[in-house]
Amino acid sequence: MAHTIIIFGASGDLTSRKLIPALYRLFQKQQLPAETRIVGVSRSPFEHEQWRDQLAESTKKFTGDGFDTETWHAFRENVFYHSGDIKDADDFGKLGKFLESIEPEQGADRVYYLSTMPQLYEEAIVQLGRAGLAEDSAGSRRVVIEKPFGTDLKTARALNTSIHRVFREDQIYRIDHYLGKETVQNMFVLRFANTIFEPLWNRNYIDHVQITVAEEVEIGRRAGYYDQAGILRDMFQNHLLQLMMITAMEPPARFDANLVRDEKVKVLHSVRPQRGGDFAQDTVRGQYCGYRDEEGVPPESPTETFAVLKLHLDNWRWRGVPFYLRSGKAMSCRTTQIVIQFRQPPHLLFGAKIREPEANRLVIQVQPAEGIQLHFQTKVPDAEMKTRMSPLDFRFHQSTHGDLPDAYQRLLLDAMNGDASLFARSDEVELAWGIIDPILGAWRSPAAPPLELYKAGAWGPETSTDWMRSQGREWFDVCPVLK
Repeated sequence: MAHTIIIFGASGDLTSRKLIPALYRLFQKQQLPAETRIVGVSRSPFEHEQWRDQLAESTKKFTGDGFDTETWHAFRENVFYHSGDIKDADDFGKLGKFLESIEPEQGADRVYYLSTMPQLYEEAIVQLGRAGLAEDSAGSRRVVIEKPFGTDLKTARALNTSIHRVFREDQIYRIDHYLGKETVQNMFVLRFANTIFEPLWNRNYIDHVQITVAEEVEIGRRAGYYDQAGILRDMFQNHLLQLMMITAMEPPARFDANLVRDEKVKVLHSVRPQRGGDFAQDTVRGQYCGYRDEEGVPPESPTETFAVLKLHLDNWRWRGVPFYLRSGKAMSCRTTQIVIQFRQPPHLLFGAKIREPEANRLVIQVQPAEGIQLHFQTKVPDAEMKTRMSPLDFRFHQSTHGDLPDAYQRLLLDAMNGDASLFARSDEVELAWGIIDPILGAWRSPAAPPLELYKAGAWGPETSTDWMRSQGREWFDVCPVLK
């Protein structure tokens, strides 16, 4: 059946930087379903050719050497533009008629992609419902919603309730682009297709897990959004908890969207609630020096740009294994990594001859260079029985031809094909907010841990390092481990 992707917020940055380049590369690789039409919708008064010309420049910029002029000319023939205002009900009626005019008589499957300001999500959904554009009698109707999905549990629930009045849960695709990355998807294969890892993936062999999302960039022009959101809303409620769920989940009976998401939800149910002194004892909060000097940031802003959460999963597999979630802006480098820190051997046979008494660790690097590194002890050549830590690497770019696909390529294709495995479900979103909300509340109370300052380009406040050492552990601060 024919497909139509309707992008609301077509004149925005996400559309030109990610969505159109991803759809173009899918077309170039002949992975885009036949008869796929792309319709951009925003208030800007463009003609079809004007928008196509504008997209040609931006797509060439963001695909680099992958851009081919001849392929683009074939692709652009199925790209259209429709001027409309999300707040105008009449414009949705006009949009419906326009879609019918470019689609086959038998209809088409449609994906509505909300690439707008979050404040407009609910309005767009309501208008789609009123105009009858959510009816799926002439083809499937799905809606893709970007993050942030709400700003707390209350707003997330309200948004879910509003959306469910128009779309069924199986029609809703809440997107987190981290889940489209090859390394994150490879976590399923690493764990469930290899007998050497899964038997060790539990409290008997693992001491703790570190999940770090570090960014070099400072806030810059995002102050208007960021000072209201902070690091917990911006990174933890979605990206870090998603990475934790995939790391900690039980194997589903089969790779089915609902079964996969059922197991992820079980992880969130097992997170031990923080109470009383836990908020000060198991969290660290920081702000980089100079944040309050950024344009648009209040001079006394208490907003965190760095945070650490220590979470406990009270279940059979992970009881007693802490999960350390860490993220920050203006950090030493850009890296996203999951570190599985194994326990020390029960008896150090070689004693003082071990140069580095470190336990094995498995490092899954999500970005920038996707890959996996295993650290293990080896003998130092020509030196009695002395040992050292050595790495064993797997790098995706060395085992593939050409560039790795952008995360949006996979996610857009899944949304078109009706595969929701890598998208968040309503209960998943609400449970995640249920973990983050109490921490946000505690951090705005007299019981909050101090807001520690750190220099831009560091690994966060020194307090974070001291706090980790007080627990007999060390952060794995390698920038990044794979290059």
